[in-house]
Amino acid sequence: MSELRIVPLGGLGKVTQNMYLYEYGNEILIVDCGIGFPDEYMPGVDTLIPDTTYLHEQIAQGKKVVGMVISHGHEDHMGALPYILPEFEKMPVIWGSTLTIGFVKKKIQEKKLAVELNVFKDLEPVKFGEHFSVMSLAVTHSVPDTKHLVIETPEGTVYHGSDFKLDDNPIDGVKTDLETMKRVGNKGIVLALLDCLRVEQLEPTGSESLTGPELEKQMINTKGKYVITLMSSHIHRIQQVVDAAEKLNRRVAFIGRSVEQNVTIALELKKLKIPNGVMIDKRDIEQYRDRELCIVIAGSQGQEGSSLTRAVFGEHRQIRIFPNDKVVFSAGAIPGSEIPYYRVVNELAGNDVTVVYPDVVPDLHKSGHASAAEQREVVKLLHPKYVMPIGGEDRHRSKFREYVSQSLGYKKGFTLIPKHEEVLGISNGEIKVVDSITIKPRTVDGLGIGDVGPSVLSDRRSLSQAGMVVLVLPRINGRLDLSKMDVISKGFVFVQESNEVIDFVKQETVAIFEKASKKIKKEEDILGILEKKLSRKLFKVIRREPMIIPVILDV
Repeated sequence: MSELRIVPLGGLGKVTQNMYLYEYGNEILIVDCGIGFPDEYMPGVDTLIPDTTYLHEQIAQGKKVVGMVISHGHEDHMGALPYILPEFEKMPVIWGSTLTIGFVKKKIQEKKLAVELNVFKDLEPVKFGEHFSVMSLAVTHSVPDTKHLVIETPEGTVYHGSDFKLDDNPIDGVKTDLETMKRVGNKGIVLALLDCLRVEQLEPTGSESLTGPELEKQMINTKGKYVITLMSSHIHRIQQVVDAAEKLNRRVAFIGRSVEQNVTIALELKKLKIPNGVMIDKRDIEQYRDRELCIVIAGSQGQEGSSLTRAVFGEHRQIRIFPNDKVVFSAGAIPGSEIPYYRVVNELAGNDVTVVYPDVVPDLHKSGHASAAEQREVVKLLHPKYVMPIGGEDRHRSKFREYVSQSLGYKKGFTLIPKHEEVLGISNGEIKVVDSITIKPRTVDGLGIGDVGPSVLSDRRSLSQAGMVVLVLPRINGRLDLSKMDVISKGFVFVQESNEVIDFVKQETVAIFEKASKKIKKEEDILGILEKKLSRKLFKVIRREPMIIPVILDV
């Protein structure tokens, strides 16, 4: 007997890497394909992407991907497409809203991928294969054209509700479609997956329109350049900045690849309106006085190498920031980005530049995610049999059960909080865990995908924390001559300490080698013992444990 299987490849117990599979019979429908962001334990890693091993195993067994749906244009929901799509022998058709598909189109063009793209019309169901039908409906979020999905399956209706908020006064006038939610709910929903990221906030999220007056107020009080950084896809926030600049006779320049691309796409699709004469080319900034300029610059999280970071540290060709200027952060620090975010804020403050950010001026930013009160309102409208919080960490999922579903009368077994690798099965209106799969983090490091595993990351952490010591062991006429060994250290000890420590390393190397060689004949085994024991000896003496790399050099 067939059942509907829901397989989270990302986005369950974490905020990012959102990717879900809906399986029925021999058909698979994919929802979202997002990137994640490395933490401090992943030095050198650029990006994380979903592990699609299970998906391709199913395809190899004869299952067919009937389509891919992208809920909205944020990187954690669509950013992995350039990495995931080339893995398919036949790339799936991608569906989304007008702006989302505009963003997707740009991504796949850069990779020269031939993929069919289609745009949803709200409330008009689209058939995917024999078993799936998907209808999109409008919700408000921090990027325009965000959609929730009503997925019709042989086992009932599933409501896939990724990121959203309830905004009574959205910038583009498009409110969350509560009427359709109510109508779909009255027909019957077996399961609703719902964004839970902001469940810890109990009061309603403020309207995006509240940021506009504050942005204008900050601009009025700026003597020099008005430099503002925000999420590059936040078109509604950009619209409010443009409106304020026009009102106050400032010219707007966009700096940073991501914000420049997104503005171009939004203008083409008429999702952003900039009056003639307001926008200028970033290369023409020097033609205007500082008090005539509004600079919208990418890098709101203080990312290394971003336009804002380079400008703040005096490394950008187009813009320099002076004490007379004002820098406005119209975005808070997202989890994991606090250190680089405040590093940039501190650098500005230390250079006597006026810098304002949501910690001190809350109306500079309004979240795009629903609070617990808004989540409760949506669950009441949908009244599904089962509800499952998504898009948050484990603490958010737990609080969703406490603040949202339990308060509405849902018993524990009807709020689903599966473990990260568990697969849900829906059959005859009942849902249970039916399988468990292995999901390993996949890294993108330069041009390499998935080739930076735990051992490589462990080595990188060791190097970053304690440096390394290379033992060059000469082999003359087939025999090692340890009296002529050379020791090279990097990132390990100060120069004034090095002679004493290097002498210690040489002495211990000889002692360890002589003792080990009495019992072990293979040089590679002896070198392995040398690595471990010398590292431990050094830790006892200087409380540092560098990476030990013994190298035999034939002379």
